[in-house]
Amino acid sequence: MEDAQIVELFFHRSEEAVRALAETYGGVCRRLAVNVLKNDQDAEECVNDAYLAVWNAVPPARPLPLLPYLCRIVRNLSIECYRRRHAAKRDDSLTRSWDELEPFLPSADSPEAQTDARELTRLLNAYLEGLAPRDQLLFMRRYWFFDSCAEIARISGLSEKNVSVRLTRLRKKLRIFLEENEVYL
Repeated sequence: MEDAQIVELFFHRSEEAVRALAETYGGVCRRLAVNVLKNDQDAEECVNDAYLAVWNAVPPARPLPLLPYLCRIVRNLSIECYRRRHAAKRDDSLTRSWDELEPFLPSADSPEAQTDARELTRLLNAYLEGLAPRDQLLFMRRYWFFDSCAEIARISGLSEKNVSVRLTRLRKKLRIFLEENEVYL
């Protein structure tokens, strides 16, 4: 079913909207949640919470395309759940990809920092647009979907070592790109 049709079902408050959303994008959402949480039950709960969040947001929102909107909700809910479960301990499985990008990410504690975060988001989007499609895939799979290097290697057809080296180079290029745009972290 097309995104516009699913959104229309939400506008008519039809329960079929949630079923259509689950049938169309359920697999992507579950995989994203499992990548973050490493737990099928928690992942399923986050995906269901995401469906409820979409139900509550549409209308008035009319998210088109629907997949990025839904993935962002699932990702945020999954990260929140992960943080709750691991509040008192450090778990290497998820934090490794965050640690790789930590030097590039400011905190958003003040209004100035929030403005800086929006500018950084704009610059990250510009950086990604300038990459080759394969490099975009590697970057997004690692830092948005939290895939392991082994999983990215399987998806991309590259060796795991090649993926690791390319990600290192992409981070170095990102640092140079940010410095050229006068962002020093």
